This record gives sequence, structure tokens and C-alpha cells, in this order.
Amino acid sequence: MDIMELGASMLSEKLGIDLDPSAVGSALSGLLSNAEGQIDFAGIASKMASSGDLGAIVGSWLGDGENSPISAESLSSIFGSDKLAEFADRLGTDAETATSGLADVLPQMMDKSSSGGSLLDMAGGAGGLLGAAKSLFG
Repeated sequence: MDIMELGASMLSEKLGIDLDPSAVGSALSGLLSNAEGQIDFAGIASKMASSGDLGAIVGSWLGDGENSPISAESLSSIFGSDKLAEFADRLGTDAETATSGLADVLPQMMDKSSSGGSLLDMAGGAGGLLGAAKSLFG
């Protein structure tokens, strides 16, 4: 099972929705992918690392310890309310419900994608993530 299938399964279960798993996966992919259509966990982690409070949260997801929770408000600052509303619409639910589900699923998806911190290493460690974020924004 790939990470998108795993995320779709967890999200469907969390939300209690009876959608085709590929539709849930498509909604997740639309939210989490970059312009090339690939899951962009490194970009999401970079964006979080550049925001002081979220840096510690994403660090917990990428390491081997327990995952810190993320709030709906923080997800809105990462993805934007328009993208989250579109995500909810694709799931056939309201934005609050979809964002709550995403808050539970995203940490697990990123954690599973970064066993042993491999995603963090790919991005050059926490310093590399911060450097990448700074190059994007200034």
C-alpha cells in the first residue's frame, strides 16, 4: 500500500465517509501535490519549518518520536482556506470536518514517509528545510 492509499484509507475511516478510495486519494493528492502532481511532503515540511511554531511540530512528524498535533488554524495557514474548502468539496463534506480529518491523517502520512527521518535528510535536515523556505520567500 503506497502512502496515498494509506492516507485515503485513514481519512475515510476517520471521517466515516463511504467514498471510493480513489476519490479520497485524488482529493488528498490535489491538496498535497506540487505543480508536477507529485506528493510534496518536503515542500510542506519546508513551509512549516519556516513558521517558528510549526517547525517543532513538523520536526516531531519527521523524527522517530511521537507526532505532535496540528490545529485546523495551522493547516489553514499552510494550505490556505480556499484549497481546504476545495479539498472538503471533493470529499463531499464541510471544510471543518475535512480539516479535522486532515489534522489527524497528515502527521501520520508524513511520519510514515520519513521513517528514521529520511524525508528530513532528503531536504538537507532542518537547516536545509529552513534554507529552502528562505530561498522561496526572499
